[in-house]
Amino acid sequence: MILSCQNIWKSFGAETILRSVSFHIEDHEKAAIVGINGAGKTTLLRIITGESKPDEGSVTISKGKTLGYLKQHQDIASDATIYSEMMSVKQDLLDMEQRLREMESSMKDAKTGTLEEIMDSYSRLSSEFDRRNGYAVRSEVTGILKGLGFDESEFDKKISSLSGGQRTRVALGKLLLTSPDILLLDEPINHLDLSSIAWLEGYLQNYTGAVVIVAHDRYFLNRIVTKIIEIDRGAAATFEGDYTAYSQKKAMMREIQWKAYLNQQEEIRHQEAVIAKLRSFNREKSIRRAESREKMLEKMEVLEKPSEEKADMHLKLTPRVLSGNDVLTVRDLAKSYSGTCLFSNLDFSIKRGEKVAVIGDNGTGKTTILKILNGLVQPDQGDFTLGSKVQVGYYDQEHQVLHMDKTLVEEISDTYPEMTGTQIRNLLAAFLFTGDDVYKRIRDLSGGERGRLSLARLMLSEANFLILDEPTNHLDIVSKEILEEAIRNYTGTVLYVSHDRYFINQTATRILELKHQTLINYIGNYDYYLEKNQELSRLAAKDEPSAEVLPSPPSQSREEWLRMKEAQAKERKRRNEILKTENEISSLEERDKEIDGLLALEEVFTDLEQCTALMEEKAKISEKLSSLYEYWEQLSEEE
Repeated sequence: MILSCQNIWKSFGAETILRSVSFHIEDHEKAAIVGINGAGKTTLLRIITGESKPDEGSVTISKGKTLGYLKQHQDIASDATIYSEMMSVKQDLLDMEQRLREMESSMKDAKTGTLEEIMDSYSRLSSEFDRRNGYAVRSEVTGILKGLGFDESEFDKKISSLSGGQRTRVALGKLLLTSPDILLLDEPINHLDLSSIAWLEGYLQNYTGAVVIVAHDRYFLNRIVTKIIEIDRGAAATFEGDYTAYSQKKAMMREIQWKAYLNQQEEIRHQEAVIAKLRSFNREKSIRRAESREKMLEKMEVLEKPSEEKADMHLKLTPRVLSGNDVLTVRDLAKSYSGTCLFSNLDFSIKRGEKVAVIGDNGTGKTTILKILNGLVQPDQGDFTLGSKVQVGYYDQEHQVLHMDKTLVEEISDTYPEMTGTQIRNLLAAFLFTGDDVYKRIRDLSGGERGRLSLARLMLSEANFLILDEPTNHLDIVSKEILEEAIRNYTGTVLYVSHDRYFINQTATRILELKHQTLINYIGNYDYYLEKNQELSRLAAKDEPSAEVLPSPPSQSREEWLRMKEAQAKERKRRNEILKTENEISSLEERDKEIDGLLALEEVFTDLEQCTALMEEKAKISEKLSSLYEYWEQLSEEE
């Protein structure tokens, strides 16, 4: 064990943020802390680093172990260049290298006795320099900077001239260079593009130390972590596995908790009815029996009602009118800034009902395309046409469509004057703005709060063509899932830019990748894009044309025939295994329902021994089902 948190309590004023939070991290383990916005995730990280003190509890770090922390917001104050700022992390190695050069120079004029002494010192220092990988320090710095999305032409830029996102990337690079034993990362991918996120995934997967991440990117978490620490209403619960495994276990636990709660409530109502009936007999014996049952009820440990799933935000996107089949047609679109061409000769069209995601590296012009379509930026050449009855709803990641000096109520009432005060309050409450929150100035809202307000405006627009720029930025995981469900159920058309691969996977029917100043079309979700992109990369590496454009050979060699038969046999085996697994799942689910029925019977739930045996069997079924679900997914993904 390298890190332990025991019984952590933290309050701010009357509000308790963390309640008896306990967990531990093993050496080399990769873990994530998840929870809704405001749950206390960042507060917990600050307590671990010592930036904040807990009201109660303790944090223990193994003796001699180092800890590195990436804050969510960085403000590096430096006049150094990006490259020199990174190299400053390895200053001790640079000093060591300088001493080696000085020794080499002094050897030329040294006398025999002195030379042997210098050579002995040189040998020891050189071995230490080599052991600490000093000869590769410059290539390591270059590799990390390129991995985080910096081009070599940017290495000489001053830190003072960088944006907040670029400074955060530099801070992340410096932290990775220090290679601490425990790496704490608070939203590390907020300012990374898809290729940089993929690079960071690979880096963290191979990282030899322990990693604790706070992130809302479920795709990222699935690829890295093996443990989830959930903060829910101040309490912590630990789940082994990735985010998908956690989500499935959480759903099963919720179902068990709800059934247990409802069964107990039914039992309470039953006992109360029996007590009332016994008292109505108005006989001494009946009254004693009633009092006995009342004492039993008083001693009962009443289960807390589980929180409503996804009760935080209510979002339903409904078009007012049906658009024509041709929603958007773009012809020969081009745009350059300061002599740098972002894209040229872009031609694409979008049909009614499509959900199209635009992806690509930072700075390629994705947001510029959306701004052109919304009339906020003029193209250098080309044009676009909106189809019949198309009504556009625009979500801007910078929320420039919001009026910063207005209150939330004014923002909605000025845009939709036909709405009553009660209707506006009900709408804002559906997006978590209650009480005096509705009179806050928009400039005083957090990024997540502005995002929710923009979604509220979007819902009211009743548009049939939604254009969204990074709609999941600043949203917690639950809010993202609600938005995903709303878009999947939306009958209109969607065009959006996003770096959230899980969100893209759940919502996109088509992907347009902006690369090398043009668009590449993929008909499918993110997993499909990834598969085809890797296939194209392999073909390009072999300098072979795509198999899709080549005619099939007229005949097959014996080796090809054998490979085909082997693949067919493997596929039959996979399908049989899927069928077998599905039958086993069905059987266990049926037994699980039988147990629920038995637990609802009075003669069972009043029999402690029988009830305990059934609950133990139910727990084993739950554990077995979890592994079967995971195995079924693995088999299905092999298709």
